Amino acid sequence: MKLPRRKFLHLAAGVAALPVLPHVARAQTYPSRPVRWIVPFPPGGASDITARLIGQWLSEHLGQQFIIENRPGAGANIGTEAVVKASPDGYTLLLVRVANTVNATLYEKLRTEANQLGCAAYRK
Repeated sequence: MKLPRRKFLHLAAGVAALPVLPHVARAQTYPSRPVRWIVPFPPGGASDITARLIGQWLSEHLGQQFIIENRPGAGANIGTEAVVKASPDGYTLLLVRVANTVNATLYEKLRTEANQLGCAAYRK
């Protein structure tokens, strides 16, 4: 079996680069501190129960506390606004339901835009 020179050089460059990759692609373990999960609906409802069950499972498996915070009101806009105003470090999450996409299409001017949340469903 004859190996073409170009293919051999590609393989050799790949093998030479392998020892360098583990040193370059190191990431910080997530989460390294408690995570705040905002539920924009009242406590005791289906959204709250879902978030608490998932938060408990995540806490057990990731080793960090997931704090469930209910921020009801204004059709989920108050909780959504709190997440958008939080620092973008990945430690403030939002439980998104259908109300968030409805609000994005229903109201022309929101204090929060769907693109700030990374919502792909909203495009004008």
